[in-house]
Amino acid sequence: MQRRRITHLMAGLLALPTLARAQAWPDKPVKWLLSQPPGSGPDTVARLLADRLAKAWGQAVVVENKPGGQNIIGAQAAARAPADGHNFYFATTAALVTNPLLFKSLPYDPAKDFAPVAFVARSPFALMVSASSPIRSLDELIARARAEPGKLSVGNEGPRTFSGMISRLFNARARAGANLVAYASVGVGTQDLIGGHVDAMVADLASTAALARQGRLRLLATTAPQRVAGWETVPTLAETLPGFDMVGWFALVAPAGTPAAVAEHVNRDVSALLADKEVAERIASIGPLADGSMGVEAVGAFLRSERTRWTAIAQEIGLLPE
Repeated sequence: MQRRRITHLMAGLLALPTLARAQAWPDKPVKWLLSQPPGSGPDTVARLLADRLAKAWGQAVVVENKPGGQNIIGAQAAARAPADGHNFYFATTAALVTNPLLFKSLPYDPAKDFAPVAFVARSPFALMVSASSPIRSLDELIARARAEPGKLSVGNEGPRTFSGMISRLFNARARAGANLVAYASVGVGTQDLIGGHVDAMVADLASTAALARQGRLRLLATTAPQRVAGWETVPTLAETLPGFDMVGWFALVAPAGTPAAVAEHVNRDVSALLADKEVAERIASIGPLADGSMGVEAVGAFLRSERTRWTAIAQEIGLLPE
């Protein structure tokens, strides 16, 4: 009995440093790495949340941008960051789910190198035309594409990007035969769209919402399974192509080995922040839809299910890693 008491006491003493660290967290600035450039949709959302959390935590939340390489540069840096509870990766679908479907080898493993922390928002994409385009509906666009295979052009960020995969899936399911045109960025593509150099474009709402609200772009359909809040007059692709569901998202993850207590703490605080009406509306004005409904385990389950779903989509459109 005495030996058992001593064993329990020693275990408790050994746990004290871990408990103390969790209770004192954060005891230095917190870093959020991003794979996107300053001013992008993910960056704007991340900075909004970081500013609010810094006030709540009493420590700076530093947003560090490492764009390029189809998210690989930022993801690799985040995976190699110390798992001390002060480093996080504000990740997108591409970094955590679709990159393994695009590249035969990666310098990081999305499934093993990161621990789930919090879900942040869903980021619908849209199929759009210039406001001056004679095409006024999705049905008109599909009919025109079918009438002249290969002539109607649809811009995107390249065949091995999220918008590129959406374009390929649209082409396949609509039997559209559109000519898919790759652009270096959404900004370049939308300017060409407005200028009449490309007929249509697939892009995320976060990057194009302002132009749509200004009346310079006309949204024909969104890629979400249900109509998007704030864009209820815009139909979904699923209304014409049943089952079409290709929505990007943002999630906060941490280097594998990050203390579970810290992940739970951050999850609670981020989820509470996303439940705030003002914050949710600010995020919606940027484009994404806030969603703080998932606990840490639910985020992990979601990431696993997304990997399964996207593997099936890659097979459907004949996408092979290179």
